[in-house]
Parts: sequence; structure tokens; C-alpha cells
Amino acid sequence: MAEADAGRGGEKLTVRLNPADNVVTSRTEIGANVKIAEEMVATLAPIPRGHKIATRRIGTGEPVKKYNQVIGFATADIRPGEHVHTHNVAMKDFERDYAFCMDRRDTDYVPEKERATFEGFRRKNGKVGTRNYIGILTSVNCSASAAKYIADAVTPELLVKYPNVDGVVALSHATGCGMADTGEGYANLQRVLWGFAGHPNFAGIIMVGLGCEVNQIDFLLEANQLERGPRLRTMTLQETGGTRKTIEKGLALIEEMLPLANQSRRETCPASELTLALQCGGSDAYSGMTANPALGYAADLLVRHGGTAVLAETPEIYGAEHLLTRRAVSKDVGEKLVERIQWWEDYCRRNGGEMNNNPSPGNKAGGLTTILEKSLGATAKGGTTNLTGVYKYGERIDTKGFVFMDSPGYDPASITGQVASGSNIVAFTTGRGSCYGCKPAPSMKLATNSAMYERMSEDMDINCGPVMDKGISIEEMGTEIFEHVLRVASGEKTKSERLGIGDHEFIPWQIGAVM
Repeated sequence: MAEADAGRGGEKLTVRLNPADNVVTSRTEIGANVKIAEEMVATLAPIPRGHKIATRRIGTGEPVKKYNQVIGFATADIRPGEHVHTHNVAMKDFERDYAFCMDRRDTDYVPEKERATFEGFRRKNGKVGTRNYIGILTSVNCSASAAKYIADAVTPELLVKYPNVDGVVALSHATGCGMADTGEGYANLQRVLWGFAGHPNFAGIIMVGLGCEVNQIDFLLEANQLERGPRLRTMTLQETGGTRKTIEKGLALIEEMLPLANQSRRETCPASELTLALQCGGSDAYSGMTANPALGYAADLLVRHGGTAVLAETPEIYGAEHLLTRRAVSKDVGEKLVERIQWWEDYCRRNGGEMNNNPSPGNKAGGLTTILEKSLGATAKGGTTNLTGVYKYGERIDTKGFVFMDSPGYDPASITGQVASGSNIVAFTTGRGSCYGCKPAPSMKLATNSAMYERMSEDMDINCGPVMDKGISIEEMGTEIFEHVLRVASGEKTKSERLGIGDHEFIPWQIGAVM
């Protein structure tokens, strides 16, 4: 963290992230005509907390720089001390030097005997879960209500007999029919359902369909080498005889599965068996200065201990992807990331959108002006180790280390893909405040600032605000996050789990025409 500026009475009013920047960020509400001593400027207007102040003249068309990176271009002459935001900054494309593999370096792995451990559920196929759920997975929205009724039929009195089972969750979605049986949208849904059906956080899965849908259960099983058995059962409403009979059969199948699931016991497993989904939502200007770099340090620790960290949200690395291609282990890996960026540019053109539709109104209120600025902060979640792989949405991750999975920036859809890819735990940073929860993968919430943490403490697991408030180092905060990850993976409940959140956040990314 760069040294902050000093205001009146020694109070630190702003923070400078790089000597080459032409803006600084306010740490608090700053009035007009307040002198920022270290920058030798005075504010020309009130500056909201988390917003930017020009430290020198920026001419029309000149780049605005933060993190020593371009975050936008001045749309008018900006004077020193002026508020820098959407009214005088806009995004436009600019050339990025991808410099494939330039910053690749050897990873300082912790010796195996010294690596961290957690208490997890080891499955027969060798995978390790952090939770022990039974899932009811729908092939199509037409079976969503039946799945929910089956889950509702599992009473607390029944579950209490099986203390090693975390619960029964129905995961329904809005698609599965009225779609092409080929193409990107269909492939996304297939990968997600396959990934959840084989996820190690499930001790058993029941797949429920209607029967006549495009997304046929038999094809899903055959295409992905999934076999029916005591822990994977399937049925359709049409074959079973309707809603009531399907609910009765579903409950009977769960009653058969519960004793099997309850046989699972936590055992000591190496941290290399953890796959951590890195996520941010409701971001603010502090995201890139506190929680995101701290989570990045925790991701580096996990990689050093042999584990996997998964960055996603392709629209939210846009304009910062060159920082990742430089860390790619090979040109091929770097080019896969660039190809995904180009896909998104084309996707936006085809659908009448633009990449700068993100950030959201809440992001902008928190001080983020363009997607370029948001992406630079979001990318910090990925730490500093090599980029070892790039994957499609929901594609099974088959390499260790720091990887990237293509997804939208919409948090529930993005995390659904990360979990399908194999993530068994989620770390979610937020500045404005998010109440997201996930089943079957526990979701930790990391607050970027103390004010929001105190306001929403019932939903926040860790406060990263002390990085700004008390000078806690990124390394200290990142170590705290890593240790918390190990505890949650071992069974400690997150705030969202205590609130029971996670039944309705299963959102496969839908692409293509609805017919």
C-alpha cells in the first residue's frame, strides 16, 4: 500500500497507489477548498469517500492513470484538485501489450510435509469436499417445483438423525428447453449440470426432469460418462406419473441416500485439495486497495500450498487482461485468455451492448468510473503467481495453481460456473455489500471497508477495512483470509450458511435464442 497523503492535523485524507498516477483516492468525505498537503493541491469541490481527485492538469483526451494503468480518458480539461469521475472521464479502447509470459516466474512451493491441511470429505474417486449435501438437480425448469417440493418434504426431524449430512438442497434453473440442442448455451448448461452432479460437496444427487425437454438426462449422463447408482438417481415427472408421485419417489430416494451420506466423515486432507473461487460483487474504490489484493495474497498462499485459485468474470478483467497474459505459463494459455476477451467484444456487439455497461450504478456511487478501473481492482484477486490455465464456463479444471474461468460478471451466474468447474469453497469481496450465499460450496464474504462491515456485520465474515484504517499490511490480511479459508473448509459455518442462504443462487449462464 502506497503512503497516503496528509491533510490538516496530519489526518490522512487520500491514498496514492503509484507515483506515476495523476489521481489519488479520497479516504473520507472531503469538502471543497481542503488542502491535500502531500499532493500540493486543494479540492475544487466536495469529494465523496472513495472518489478520485486530480493531482495535476489532465488535458482533454489524455489518459487518466491509477495503479500506473489507464482507467479512462479525460472528456474535458481537468484541473488539479478537481473531482474525477463519470462527468469528465470516459472509456475508449487503447492498445495493450500482452507480452505473453514476460512476468512468468518459478512458484515458491511450500514443501509437502509443511503444507497446510483441513478436515474434508474424501470421496471414492479421490476428490475432496468441504461440505456433505444431498442435491436435487433439475434438467429443465419444468421440474423446478417438483424438486423444491421434494426438498421441502425432508423434515428437520428426519435430517437430525444424520448429523454428518449438511442438508438437502434443490437446485433449479430457468432453462433446459426452448433452446437449441447444440451451441454455446446448450454446452454451458451441460457442463454446469455435469459439474454439479459430480461435485465432491455432494454425497448424493437426484436428477429430476419433465421427460420431453431438449436437455435430456440420458444424453447428459452418456455424454459425460456418468453412471446411475446408489448416489446418482434420476427420474422424470412423465415416467413417474406426475407431481405427487414424483415427490413421493424423490423423498423415498433421499431416505435411501441419507444413511449412505451419513457414513462420510471428515478427515485430514492437504490444502492442495482446495479449489477456491475468487469473486467480487458490489465493488467500490476500496475493493482494489484492501480486500482484493488481500484475497490475492491468500490465493498466492493457496497456490504455494499446492491448491487452486479460480478467477472469473471476464467483463471485469477487461482492460486489465494484459496483466494476466504476462503471467501465463505459455503463450498458448495467454492466447486463450485473449480469445475469450475478443469473444466478449463480439458478444456485446451482437447484442447491442458495450463492455463499459459494467460498472453498475452502485459501483459508480462507490467511486469506480469505468470498467477499466474496476477491472484493475478485480484482477488483484488473482494474486501474483503464474496463470496456469484458461477454461470455458463450467469446464472441469484439470490443472493446479492460479487459473481463469470465462464467465459473465453477474455474480450468481459466475459462481455457478466456478462451482461446476470444481471450486469447493468461495471467497467473495464486496464494498457496497453483498448477501450472496452458495450451496453446496460455502461462500465467505470479505468487506472492503469498515463502515460497510459494521453496517452489515451479520452478512460479512471478514473486515478488510483495517488495511486502510489501521495500516494492516496486505500480507497480514491475506494470511488471515487464508487461515479462515482452511477453517471454513473444515466445517466452520460462514455467515451466509448461518442465515440459510444458497438455495436460490444456482444460475447457469444462458446464451442464445429462447425458442
